[in-house]
Amino acid sequence: MNNRYIDLEIQGGKIRRFTNLVLDYTGTLSFDGILLPGVAERLVRISEGLRITIMTADTFGMAAAQTKDLPVEFRIIKTGVEKAGAVLAMGGENVIAVGNGRNDAPMMDKAGLKIAVMGQEGASAELVRVADVVVHDIRDALDLIIHPLRLKATLRD
Repeated sequence: MNNRYIDLEIQGGKIRRFTNLVLDYTGTLSFDGILLPGVAERLVRISEGLRITIMTADTFGMAAAQTKDLPVEFRIIKTGVEKAGAVLAMGGENVIAVGNGRNDAPMMDKAGLKIAVMGQEGASAELVRVADVVVHDIRDALDLIIHPLRLKATLRD
């Protein structure tokens, strides 16, 4: 696992190496606790290049069952401070963080690339303020990682 990474060209043509993708579950990967269609396939593809961790308070109590067959690490984490600590432990600047809630803002502050998702359950204004990129749907966020030239165009100086 330690030799997996992706390089992305962001902000001023700088190449950044990312080793981890951290995702919120409730409202980001799911709607009413159910994993959104098309997400699993994208996570499998991304797992070839990045270590993926899902961190969630699991509001609906279904996240573990919904993600059990995916190549991800799953963690129940209650607070944004806990999420931020986990991102720092993974290397901070080498982490892509994706979320939609206010408790995702602290982890975004520690991550090298911050993507806010404004899905069906909305997005916290606090989170949107700290994000590098804001997308309408989690599938769009995951596709930015799969197709990095899209990301390059968005973050170009």
